[in-house]
Amino acid sequence: VKHTRWHSDIIYKLVFSDLCLSHSQNFTNPGEQEAARCDTRAQLEKRGCIEKDIISPQNNLTVTKNTPLSTNAFVKDEPIQLRPQEVNLELRPGLPRTFRLDFRRVEGYPVDLYYLMDLSYSMEDDLRSIKTLGNELFKALQGITKQGRIGFGSFVDKTVLPFTNTNPEKLKKPCAEKEQFCQPAFGYRHVLSMTENKADFNREVDKQRISGNLDSPEGTLDAIMQAAVCGDRIGWRNSSTRLIVLSTDDGFHMAGDGKLAGILEPNDERCYMDNQLYTKSNDMDYPSVGQVASQLEKNNIQPIFAVTKSMENELSRMIPKSEVGVLSEDSKNVVELIQAAYNRLSSKVTVTHDALPDNVRVTYTPLCPGGGPAGDKGVCDNVKVGTLVSFNVTVTADECIDREVSFLIGPLGIKDKMKVSLSTHCECECDDPKEKNHTYCNNKGKVNCGMCSCKAGFVGQRCECSIGEKDESSLRAACRKDNGTECEGRGDCVCGICQCYALQGGSTYYGTHCECENESCEKFQNKLCGGNGKCRCKNCDCSPEYEGTACQCKKSDEQCRTPSGSVCSGRGTCQCNQCKCMEGYQRPYCLTCPACQIPCITKGKCIECLGFATGPFSKNCSQTCKSINDFEIVETLPPGKPCDVRDVENCRVFFTIKQLDGEDNYSAQILKTRECPELPNIYAIIGGAIAAVALIGLVILLIIKGFLYWRDVKEFRRFENEKKKEKWTHLFLHYSIPFRFTFLSPLMSL
Repeated sequence: VKHTRWHSDIIYKLVFSDLCLSHSQNFTNPGEQEAARCDTRAQLEKRGCIEKDIISPQNNLTVTKNTPLSTNAFVKDEPIQLRPQEVNLELRPGLPRTFRLDFRRVEGYPVDLYYLMDLSYSMEDDLRSIKTLGNELFKALQGITKQGRIGFGSFVDKTVLPFTNTNPEKLKKPCAEKEQFCQPAFGYRHVLSMTENKADFNREVDKQRISGNLDSPEGTLDAIMQAAVCGDRIGWRNSSTRLIVLSTDDGFHMAGDGKLAGILEPNDERCYMDNQLYTKSNDMDYPSVGQVASQLEKNNIQPIFAVTKSMENELSRMIPKSEVGVLSEDSKNVVELIQAAYNRLSSKVTVTHDALPDNVRVTYTPLCPGGGPAGDKGVCDNVKVGTLVSFNVTVTADECIDREVSFLIGPLGIKDKMKVSLSTHCECECDDPKEKNHTYCNNKGKVNCGMCSCKAGFVGQRCECSIGEKDESSLRAACRKDNGTECEGRGDCVCGICQCYALQGGSTYYGTHCECENESCEKFQNKLCGGNGKCRCKNCDCSPEYEGTACQCKKSDEQCRTPSGSVCSGRGTCQCNQCKCMEGYQRPYCLTCPACQIPCITKGKCIECLGFATGPFSKNCSQTCKSINDFEIVETLPPGKPCDVRDVENCRVFFTIKQLDGEDNYSAQILKTRECPELPNIYAIIGGAIAAVALIGLVILLIIKGFLYWRDVKEFRRFENEKKKEKWTHLFLHYSIPFRFTFLSPLMSL
């Protein structure tokens, strides 16, 4: 079938409904879309479509490989534990298909166990214990299967700072000085490939020596990743239960931690092993837990985490189909731990799938006793070896798929998988090649699936339009609005003109592109436009006395008027007799605006220029302050707390202001008298300054006088002290000298 637009519509509709092939003239009404042929079977029969003309594609399931299940592992070929092995599904979009999947774990199935041990310094006593438990480990494995093998690997951490001390001496011997047997630092080392030889295992483990690093977390994820992806080096068998036993006593580094050492290259989940060592340890970041979980599942490896109490469940809860056990301080309980973990893993069957194609869903319903509800995984617990368990698998394709795709379904940790090849049934198997020029198509085309496939040069529902010099695309473009859907999906494009469909209510779509209709307007009290108007192109055209999006309100503004008679205070509109206020204003009358700025502050400069012709607005006051269109200067203000501002002369101006109707409309009363600060007393200031100078001078003189007095007193006391130290000899003269007195008068010399 050629995929014209009509066929594409039918293919889409087939997802949800059946198709009528009838090409009688009265099956589709004039102007009715051909997609009306797709409907429920009941509706098609009601419209007169006979049974033989109804197409209802169904799902097809073909089992292409269904080998019986094996009873034990001791067979020539690989044992079969899952059936069917291959199925082909052809699905009708939207229609689910369920089939049964059986699984039985065979007795004696081979087991490959890889013991991966942390050899950091804190594991010294654990290493000593493992060296003595090799025989017991093999004995426990033989109790599980006669085809068991064991390998060994060890890890510490990346040998770069800050994870390991990079001092050359410390790299050679990263342990404490007292430790005599210490091997150089390393990331991950594969020690022993899978072997059945106990002596080889004991010998290689006995050679192991403890090592060390700086920080507590270890390079655990590096080691698990390499053990999972380096299958040929480890020696994993194709048909075996693969187990990794991880033994550690501390946490682990994860993706991103490598940046601490300047390692920016992300882990690429590939094998890098040379001379048994992981060669990209210092070049590539740690993998994420998700990457490790993905590779473990991809390679059917089930991890058993033998860790300390503090580490319990940290890794196991992130990785599906894994088990965890708590190590004793010296790891002597590791054998019992492995046995218990293996029993738990083998008794739980979890069925899931790998990556699914887009728009495909798979769910599982366990049929085992105690099985859970349907989900994206099927889980059966407490399943004994040799017991058959079944699951109902339901596959649904939500949309058509262009080509055949495939995916795998199977139990986690088991190699056996079922391959599902999936295609979708989206073609209409209803081509009628008998008549190339059918009368239904005006002898200008043939009938396909009840619709006309026109000859070149003709288009239309019945090939009634001759396109002439125009091509079909240009005619169809005329039926599209703004490159939208043809006729808005509500009509047929006939010769470049939209023929609109009828609606169930009896009316039709209308408009150049069928964009209008009169049945989807808003309803009020379950009536179109509330019964108070007419629906015109999706909008209500209300009667003169009504308003509202659904004509639900009588035109009235009674509840919107303030006591003064204004509608919504001039700060809103009255809709349905309620105020719809401007932003910030509150109903019912849009009187108040709690979030708006206070006019006492915003109108202060206008009050100054209007009342006293001062301030920054004084030169253009009438234009700048038009919002205050009514003001007066009064001797006294009415009672209440007035507004006040400081003018350019630092005087306080008192006023009251009231908002009038409208957003920015005020009236004000301005107090005639300003409150200005008193002028300073010049004489008092000058007199005070002179007095202060005189006082300061007097004080200075007194200080000088006091200093001089103190100095004199000091000198006098020193003189007195010196005087007391002098010694004089007293000498008396016993003779007398006669005296003579002469008196002279100044007047006598004249």
